[in-house]
Amino acid sequence: MSIAGRKAIGNLVPVHPDNVRKQDWMVLLEASTIVGSPRDRLRVALTSRERKVRRKFRLFSKTEYFLEIEGYDPRIHALYFCPQLYKYDDDKLVPLEGEEIGRLMVQALQGGASERRPWYEPLDQLPDDPVVTGAVQVELDSVVVNMPARMSPGNKSKTPA
Repeated sequence: MSIAGRKAIGNLVPVHPDNVRKQDWMVLLEASTIVGSPRDRLRVALTSRERKVRRKFRLFSKTEYFLEIEGYDPRIHALYFCPQLYKYDDDKLVPLEGEEIGRLMVQALQGGASERRPWYEPLDQLPDDPVVTGAVQVELDSVVVNMPARMSPGNKSKTPA
């Protein structure tokens, strides 16, 4: 508690006002936290459409908006917003779930993730460069996504259609 009686708020992420008002998917990616031999640079930490928005009013400037995300750490997290994506399933459009959208984001941003050590000192300063740099590798001209066919380990002889 602070002196004024307000509850201390942590884990606030500044966002543009347009991203506060829309109901797009919020995808939180985590970089360099997986250790071991088959490791990816990025993983999906959180996907959600629900948000806790905090506003900070300024006397002579615009209102600032923040998202309250539990456990957010700018050293390892990157926040992205994505509209609802769809895939074809037997000639019907089916909306993708948040985890599937997050995996597509990871595939598109995998090459731009910075390689960092998977540990850090608690008193380290924030890094100068962001966790994910560069543009998205895939350009989507529509919101319909064709998912690549997956082959199960037992069905290696079958070719995907």
